[in-house]
This record gives sequence, C-alpha cells and structure tokens, in this order.
Amino acid sequence: MAKPRTVFVCSSCGGEAVRWQGQCPACGEWNTLSQFTDRSQSSKPANRRSGGAAPQPVQGLADLPEPGDRLSTGTEEFDRVLGGGLVAGSATLIGGDPGIGKSTLLLQSSAALAAQAPVLYATGEESVRQVGLRATRLGLGAATLKLVAETSVERILAESDAMKARVLVIDSIQTVATEAVESAPGSVSQLRESGARLVQHAKASGTAVFLIGHVTKEGTIAGPRVLEHLVDTVLYFESDSGSRYRIVRAVKNRFGAANEIGVFAMTEQGLREVKNPSAIFLSRHDAPVAGSVVTVTREGTRPMLIEVQALVDPAQGSNPRRVAVGYDGNRVAMLLAVLHRHAGIALHAHDVFVNVVGGVRLSETGADLPVLAAALSSLESRPQPVDRVVFGEVGLAGEIRPVPFGEERLREAAKHGFRHAVVPRANVPRKGVEGMRIDAVTRLDEAIAALSRSD
Repeated sequence: MAKPRTVFVCSSCGGEAVRWQGQCPACGEWNTLSQFTDRSQSSKPANRRSGGAAPQPVQGLADLPEPGDRLSTGTEEFDRVLGGGLVAGSATLIGGDPGIGKSTLLLQSSAALAAQAPVLYATGEESVRQVGLRATRLGLGAATLKLVAETSVERILAESDAMKARVLVIDSIQTVATEAVESAPGSVSQLRESGARLVQHAKASGTAVFLIGHVTKEGTIAGPRVLEHLVDTVLYFESDSGSRYRIVRAVKNRFGAANEIGVFAMTEQGLREVKNPSAIFLSRHDAPVAGSVVTVTREGTRPMLIEVQALVDPAQGSNPRRVAVGYDGNRVAMLLAVLHRHAGIALHAHDVFVNVVGGVRLSETGADLPVLAAALSSLESRPQPVDRVVFGEVGLAGEIRPVPFGEERLREAAKHGFRHAVVPRANVPRKGVEGMRIDAVTRLDEAIAALSRSD
C-alpha cells in the first residue's frame, strides 16, 4: 500500500499545495492553508479518480428527456428564489448567521415537500427530539417528514436510498463526515469530500439535496470556496440586527435568476413570507422629510420600491466621515466627487451618512441618482415630494445613464401611488405611464434642477 499523501488545502479557494506557505499560490489569500492527510488515494486510486460512479453514456441534446415538474416548497417567496420551485437532482447550499432561520425555513419547507414526495431530514447538530419539538412549535407535528440524527455521509445516503427520498436535507454540512477522509468534521478536507459525495448522490439518484452551511465572521460560508462551485444554487440569509425581517438572496442559481430575493418575517410560528416587500421597505412619513428619497430597484425578476436616506451634517473634525449602510461606501465617495466636479456642490466639510431602509443591500447602479438626491435634500433641508420616485446611474462625466427595465420600474411606482418620476431620458417609455409625470434628464445639472422643483 502506498504511503498516505499529505497536502495543504486553501480554505478560501480549495486549492492544494505540497507544502505550507503563508500565501495560497492559487488565490493569493494569506494564512488559509491547512494540512490534512489523504489516505483514500493510496488505497483506492481508481475510485478516487472516478468518484465511484459508473461510466455515463454519451447522449444527444435532442434525445434528452423533458425536465420534470418542480416541487413547491410551500411558500411562493422560497420558490421564487429557487427559480420557480425545487428541481430534481439539484444541490442547494444555504448559509447565514447562527439563529437567523436556516433550519426553521428548511424544516417548514421539508414538511410541505413531504406531502408531495418522500423527504429525509438529517440533523447532525440536534437530536431527533429537539427537531420534533421545533416542528411542534411551528405547527408541523402532523407532517410525514422523516428525521434521522446522523453524521456519517455513508449512513445518511444509505437511509436516503432505502426510503427512496426525493429530497434530502443536511443540517449542517460542517457536522457530517465521510469515512473516505480521516479528519474531523468541519475540516477543509471533510467539507470538500462530503460535499462532493452528496452532490454526486444528487446527480446520480435525482434526489434534491439541501445543505445548510455555517458562515465565517466575514459572512461567507465556512470552508473551501470549491464547496460553492460544486452545488447548483447558493443562497444567503440577510438581516439587520434586531430586525424581524429575513431576506434570502440567491448568489448563484443554475435554474433561475441570480440575485433574486425572497422576503420573510420571523414570527412565533416560524418564517412567514412577505408577498408585498415594497410595503415594508417604504416608511411613508406623515409629512415630507428632508434627506429621504424613494427609488425603484430590481432584485432578480421583480422591481421593488425602497427608501434611501441621507444625512449631511457639518464635520466636527478635520476628516469628514463617509458612512454607508446597505450601499457601497466607495461608490458614495465617488458620487460626491462627481457632484463637486460637475455641479459645483462641495461636501468636503460635511459628514455624509447613507442608509437603505429595511436592511436591503443595494448593489445596482440605479441607486446612484437617489443617493445624490437624498444628500442634496438633507444638505439644503428641502424635502422631496412624497409622490416622487427617482432612479438612474451617474457617470464620472456627469451624465445620467439608463438602467435596465426602466418602464417596468415606472409602472411599479405608479401602482403604489407615485405620480412624479425623475429618470434617465432613455428610460422614458414612448407611450408614457398613465397618471405619472416623468422628467427625463441626461446630465447631472438637469437632474438637480428637476429635483429642486417642489411640484
């Protein structure tokens, strides 16, 4: 028998090195290499190379069978994030902070799926009784869901095959281990090998697999980055501290739109879907308030109305602060520089704070103009009309650039009672929007003039 192989694996990208180094040679991250001994390659090199799977025949694209119907998880919001429901043979990785609701969401979804097909819920962190108590609290005690408290990947897969499960939930991937690797659960080698075994099982048997993953202090799923590359869908829970709302965002999805979000409210009976997210992200004030602007963002496949707030205050020190919550702080600094260069409005002696209401993180450029509009409103103590909506990208040359799906955004705003919009000229629909006056702008100075009008 050959000598066991010792390698060093990067916890960030999953790359291997033959000796320890301070910096990973594959991704360049520092202090991410950890040692493990791989004994399986010396004893079963053939199986290691092929993954133990039988050779697959070559098939023509036109000869492939029609995709089967997706399984509903019982909530429209979760189905939306998955791309319309659960696909047979898919592998989904869900990450989030401790106590944010990962196990609760999957327990509720598993109970709903169990009414349509056999479902196995494998827990490595809790006993079956503990999961049963949570199910009773959530009102799921009568569900036909099957539970098993097990940490061995081989035994979990054997139970799944025995009951012919169509859905398998692993809670969590950091607690299970495969016999092929002699290292502790949660180590880099175990995560990579266990994840590969479970994904291979999903593809070979057609069983949809859910993997719950712990996250690091940076908010990313713990373990090698290769774990995210193995699965079909990667979902993240997002929430502000103390907020009762939870946002599930699809970071990667082979069966639907990436960056799609589902909004849930945490209650005593578990997670409840929020079917009209715009209502919770808009805080309608009794009277117009300076520093508040409403924009229409597009998250995945639907537009949502979100309130952007800004506070501009004279700086108390020599270094003015630039703080952004829910928005890129570097982009805020860039927008303030554009405002100074092309509109002559300097904020170098002011602290600028930007906040996106509701705990949403805006990553699209359509929020550029609303951020500047909110900052100007706060600086001049001039509230924007409550029925005005603003969106558009601001370029470094001072131009206002269009954003995708402009007409759809305007119609969503009109549906919620907004009667005035300041948008890029290229986003103005030819036939207009019934009941809405639209100011089309192409330059930053035009946008500031339109925003300064109170009507």
